[in-house]
Amino acid sequence: MTEQLLTSLGLSLALTLLFESIFFFIVGKRSKWDFLLLLLLNVLTNPVVVMSWYLARMYTKLNLVVVLVFLETAAVVIEGGFYRKYAETIKRPFCFSLAANACSFGAGKLIEVLF
Repeated sequence: MTEQLLTSLGLSLALTLLFESIFFFIVGKRSKWDFLLLLLLNVLTNPVVVMSWYLARMYTKLNLVVVLVFLETAAVVIEGGFYRKYAETIKRPFCFSLAANACSFGAGKLIEVLF
């Protein structure tokens, strides 16, 4: 189980970094500082969200949709706050965070359905 969890955490982080990096460049961002910020924020938030989801799914009887919405909202708010404080070129940090996370989440769900 530990190996499966670590694989899941690593794959989730890798795909999140890939999809959010693609989103970053598609929306026209080019700041190296903002790109590094995006990478660092996702390295910090993604494993916490994935692990929390895993623990809630395995050890609680909480409504998983509510858990998912809570965890994703927390990631958007935390990342948006850091973008607001530290980003150079991201003018609407919470919208950027929401859109990047929605893009990444949607791509991940699409991969789950396809594979």
